[in-house]
Amino acid sequence: MARYDVYPNPDSEDSAATPYLLDVQNNFLEIATRVVVPLHDASRFGPASVRDLNPEFEVLEKMLIMNTAAIGAIPAADLRRPLANLASQSAAIQNALDTLFGGF
Repeated sequence: MARYDVYPNPDSEDSAATPYLLDVQNNFLEIATRVVVPLHDASRFGPASVRDLNPEFEVLEKMLIMNTAAIGAIPAADLRRPLANLASQSAAIQNALDTLFGGF
């Protein structure tokens, strides 16, 4: 597993609005969970996005919004095969995390 990998949402009930999860955990911790941020379908996110907190990314030809405030941990075993990697967007991702946690 690599930081900034994008995985399909394993929760089938939630996957229509939140099709993907973004792994934001560093690569050095080998524990049973991974810290992820939901990537919402931009058309379903609504007008409440905050520019620095909720950056937008294109993944597999879909526009997605990072719902940074909904960060959480899930079992690593629930994350199967990554579909994409957003390492090229690491500055925007880190800025969103810094906005959430006050580390700017």
